[in-house]
Amino acid sequence: MKAVYIHIPFCKSICSYCDFCKMFYNQKWAHAYLLALKDEINDQYMGEEIQSLYIGGGTPSCLSKKELEYLMQILKVFKRKKDCEFTFECNLNDINEELLKILKQNGVNRLSIGIESFDEKKLILMGRNHSYEKAKEKMKLARKFGFDNINLDLIYGFYNETLKTTMNDLKLLLSLEPDHISTYSLILSSHTLLYQNKINAISEDLDAAMYQSICNRLKKKRFNHYEVSNFAKKGKESKHNLNYWNNGEYYGFGLSASGYIDGIRYTNTLNLTKYLNGEYTGQKEILTKKDILDTAIMLGLRKTSGIHLETFKKNYGFPLESAYPILPLLKNKELIKKKGYIYINPDKLYVMNEILIKLI
Repeated sequence: MKAVYIHIPFCKSICSYCDFCKMFYNQKWAHAYLLALKDEINDQYMGEEIQSLYIGGGTPSCLSKKELEYLMQILKVFKRKKDCEFTFECNLNDINEELLKILKQNGVNRLSIGIESFDEKKLILMGRNHSYEKAKEKMKLARKFGFDNINLDLIYGFYNETLKTTMNDLKLLLSLEPDHISTYSLILSSHTLLYQNKINAISEDLDAAMYQSICNRLKKKRFNHYEVSNFAKKGKESKHNLNYWNNGEYYGFGLSASGYIDGIRYTNTLNLTKYLNGEYTGQKEILTKKDILDTAIMLGLRKTSGIHLETFKKNYGFPLESAYPILPLLKNKELIKKKGYIYINPDKLYVMNEILIKLI
C-alpha cells in the first residue's frame, strides 16, 4: 500500500464552484465525525507501510485546535516510511502560528493552499475573501515554520474572465514562490451554486488559450509540467498524486472518500448519518482486467512523461501496443514514442480526452 487519503468535509463557508462533499462546520458533528473516522481506520487499515498521507476536504484547517490534535492522534496508527509525504490542505484565512505548530509537530511536511485567484471580481463570484497581501503574510509564516514544500491552487475560466486576468493571477501566484502549482479550468458541475445560478462557461478557444499560456509561463519559470494540471519545482512533484496516476493502490477514509485495493474500487457514502452509524462504504466495484488496463492508460497518459512501456509489460504481461490502437495515433502525432515511453504530444494535451476516447 502506497497512499492514504483522509476526507474532512467541514467548511466555514461554501465556495460557489466546489463540487466536493462538504458541509458547514458544526462542533457537535465534527466531534462525532472524528470518532467515526477513527473507527473506520481501525476497522479497515491492514497495517501496511505507506509513502504518502493526504488530508483533504472540505477544509481540514477549519477544525479547532482540540479537533486537529485528536485527528493527528488518530493518524498515528499509520506506519509511515521515513520519507513519507504528508500533505494537509489549508484555507489561507485559517493559517496561523497555532495551526502550523500542530502540523509541524505531527509530521506534516507539505501544505496545499487553495488560493484560486486574487482578482476581486473572481473572488466575489467564488464566495471567497482574501488578498494578495494576506497571502504574502501567510506564506512567510509557513516558511518560518520550516515548510519547504507548498502547493498553491489556481482556478481559471470564470464567466467574463479574460486572458489578462488569468495571467495576472499567475504572476502574483509566482511571486509567492511556491514549490508546486496546481491549475484547474472551472467546471460548472450541476451540484454547484454557479451552475444553479446559470453562470455561463467561457468559450473553448479562450479556455485553451488560458491553458497554453499558463503552461508556457510556468515552463519559462522552470516548473516541471509533470501532469496535465500540475507543475513542480525539481524534486517537489506530489508523491501522493503520482501514485494515483501510476494506478497504484490507496486507501480512502472519511465521507465520500474513494479507494482502490486488490482490484476493487470503492467510494464511501455521502450520507453523514450513515457514516456516523458505521455504514462507511457507499459503492464497490470489482474491476475486470480490461477496467484495470483502461484505468492504467487513462491515468498514465495524464503524466507528461507518459507510460513506460517495459513497466507496463512487466505489470500486465503483454506489450501496450498489442492491446490498444497505438499505431494510428503515433502516425498522426497525437501520441509520441520516445526513449521507452509513450506519451501525449505536448501540443495536444488540451484535447487529451479526445485522444483517450480513440484509445479506449
